[in-house]
Amino acid sequence: MSLVVAHDLGTSADKASLHDAGGRLLGSVTVPYPTVHGPAGEAEQDPHDWTGAVAAATRDLLAATGRGPDEVDGVVVSGHMQGAVLLDAQLEPVRPALIWADRRSTAQAVRAAELVAPAEVYARTGHRLSESYTLAKALWVAEEEPAAFARAEHLVQAKDYVVARLTGTVRTDPSDASGTNLYLLQEGRWWTELAEAAGLPTRLLPEIVPSTTVVGGLTAAAAAAAGLRAGTPVVLGGGDGPIASVGAGSLGPDDDPYLCLGSSAWIALAADRPALDPARRTMTFAHVVPGRFVPIATMQAAGAALSWLAAAVGDDVARLLDDAAGVRAAEEGLFFLPHLMGERAPLWTPHARGAFVGLAPHHGRAHLTRAVLEGVAHNLRSCRTALQAAGQRVDRLQVIGGGARSGVWLQVLTDVLGVPVLRRSVDAEAGSLGAAVTGLVGLGALPDFAAARTLSEITDVLEPERDPQPAEDLHDRFEAARDALLPWFEAGLARPTVPTTRLGG
Repeated sequence: MSLVVAHDLGTSADKASLHDAGGRLLGSVTVPYPTVHGPAGEAEQDPHDWTGAVAAATRDLLAATGRGPDEVDGVVVSGHMQGAVLLDAQLEPVRPALIWADRRSTAQAVRAAELVAPAEVYARTGHRLSESYTLAKALWVAEEEPAAFARAEHLVQAKDYVVARLTGTVRTDPSDASGTNLYLLQEGRWWTELAEAAGLPTRLLPEIVPSTTVVGGLTAAAAAAAGLRAGTPVVLGGGDGPIASVGAGSLGPDDDPYLCLGSSAWIALAADRPALDPARRTMTFAHVVPGRFVPIATMQAAGAALSWLAAAVGDDVARLLDDAAGVRAAEEGLFFLPHLMGERAPLWTPHARGAFVGLAPHHGRAHLTRAVLEGVAHNLRSCRTALQAAGQRVDRLQVIGGGARSGVWLQVLTDVLGVPVLRRSVDAEAGSLGAAVTGLVGLGALPDFAAARTLSEITDVLEPERDPQPAEDLHDRFEAARDALLPWFEAGLARPTVPTTRLGG
């Protein structure tokens, strides 16, 4: 029986999972790694931590499932997107990776926008020019750390780096390429003209191949570290957003949209063509399914906001969620703006910040937790509105990601969004499942991606418990508080000179 090991490189950890030839999950292991955050918007990770986690998770996975290396027929990788991982000729990082949350490259994005009309960039790439993407991040390294940049031979994403270290071959796929600000969605190629105009050497851009490509076999060193056979085939895989779409069974326009509730959060669906919002609030990625696209609206800090609160008050997330079940926040005048790391959809500004608005003496820790849950839900409601403006149907949502395990948070989402929310039999494993299906298609064990629709099922349907009009009124108050504070954030954002902090998963 064919077995595949899937790796889902998340923002805080690598989840390794073992799947049979039909994609069925046999076991999973998670190995965390840290992120370095700083006051200027730094968000960096050491790529060596990713390969270390992949090796450790593979060994632990085989031990936990009682499988041997001879039983594994392939490895596939998914990873967080929109970063800048610069490698030298020996495939060693020239500096730590700037991950998607890094916000230091605003000036570079502004200068790039002087080269081409923003509307053209959005129409051709599916994304607005922003510090959220690889182009601006790479240009920041070029300007701020020219010695390191001069040593770079490759510019890749997290999963591409891991695959390169496993096989010795550098490639990327359309899904990750489409998160760089340099990929032409309809043409399926690098926008080399923009790269050259912006001063980014096009030699750094890797060859783009399908997500299902077998890039090569495990090198002897990589195999020894992971406890697998040398030569085991490695399938390239894709970016975590489009890969999660596979795990959610969102393969085409007839499938339900889904909401991924992880460190960040997004609402996405599968489509036959890019979806463009007149206000440019949404994005469109290339799907790992050939010929399909992923219209999506993504916010920065969802689960990350809850984790921040738990660390700030010195308590456990699970206990905070239990306490939050018995209170209301917005209905008692307390709102939370979840923009701890700036914001992508719907605001697209690096200067927004988190805030509790309306604090009163009767508000306790449970109210703060509830406000965080509600604040994330309100921002996702704004994301849903943006997708609807782009012509997409979002009248019910499947939910995946670690946050989907919380019944409290799911009911908050249902009430704030005002649409049914569907719980699936996979939540945090959806990314691993999507990666596994992608790998099995690449290995020839599955004929196509359709199996993803049958590998999980809807286990629960939550309906809104609040009347629509009060829910809409509360959402209007959330947006009013956000809009009132945005000019203050934009005009007076301080840059405190405090040490960077190293945060684990």
